[in-house]
Amino acid sequence: MQARFISLALVLLTLLFTVSAFADPGAAEKAGRDWLVLVDGGKFTESHDASGKLFRDAVKRDQWAEQLKGVRTPLGKLTARKLKSATPAKALPGAPDGDYVVMTFDASFENKKEAVETLTVSKEADGKYRVVGYFIR
Repeated sequence: MQARFISLALVLLTLLFTVSAFADPGAAEKAGRDWLVLVDGGKFTESHDASGKLFRDAVKRDQWAEQLKGVRTPLGKLTARKLKSATPAKALPGAPDGDYVVMTFDASFENKKEAVETLTVSKEADGKYRVVGYFIR
């Protein structure tokens, strides 16, 4: 009986350490939602400034603002957004290994009733989560 208890305790400890090694989806979701507020408000250059280093290094500020304006403005105002999934990841294609959370949101806009937003958030060297990817379809 005692051996079973010890085995169970070891399994639970292993699971605890494994889970704690992943990104914090709650903190990542808050960072992502805060960033989306900028985008929803048409603050496209500010959203670039608030993005992670990986994102800022890959896309110039003015280029991002122009591209996002062309995609988001025709959709109209956001009317609803609901988190569909938040998946922690240590590795993503084309990105260095790190602590990521890939989130998908079901969204609705004035001129597009059904959309899916995909947001990738990364834990940076300072321990803060920042958006490093955004895609809408």
